[in-house]
Amino acid sequence: MEGPEIDIFRTVFEEHYPIVRRKLVALVQDEAAAEDLAQEVFIRLYRNPPDDPAAMGAWLHRVLTRIGYDYISKQIRERKLKDKQEQHYDMGQQIASGEEIVLRRMDQEEVRKWMEELPERDRKVLMLKYSGYSYAEIAEELNIRPPLVGSMLSRATNKLKRKVLRKSVT
Repeated sequence: MEGPEIDIFRTVFEEHYPIVRRKLVALVQDEAAAEDLAQEVFIRLYRNPPDDPAAMGAWLHRVLTRIGYDYISKQIRERKLKDKQEQHYDMGQQIASGEEIVLRRMDQEEVRKWMEELPERDRKVLMLKYSGYSYAEIAEELNIRPPLVGSMLSRATNKLKRKVLRKSVT
C-alpha cells in the first residue's frame, strides 16, 4: 500500500480500532490479549482488505470474532493439557516408589535415544503430537497440509516401533 491507500487504511484503523479492541476485550476477557488480537485483525485487513469498502464494519466484525474464538479455543486446549499433565504428575508422585522413578527415568532415556535415531521430521511430528498439539497445529508448525499429518504420524510411529523391536531383540 502506498499513497492514498495507506491514508485510507490509517483512517479505517483510527475509526474502527477502538470498537474492535472493545469487542475483543469483551470476548476474550483479557486486555493484553485483546490488544494483540486487535492488531492481528488490522494486519489481516492490511494484507487482504474486503472487496466492498462499504462492508468494512461487517468484515472487521467477522474477522475479530473468528480470531477471538480461535484464541479462546487455544486457551481452552492449553488449559486442558496443563490440567492433564498436572493430574498425571500428581498421580505419578503419589504412587511411584524410588525404584519405579529410576525405572521410569531409564525408560525415558531409552525412548530419547530411539527418538534421536529418527529423521528430524519424524521426531518433530511425534514430539508435537505427544505434546498435545492438534493435527491442524502440527500441520501449521511443519508447514504441511493437514491431511498429511496422520500419514506422517503413522509412518513415524512405525519407524519408532521398528527401532524398539530391533533394540529389544539384541
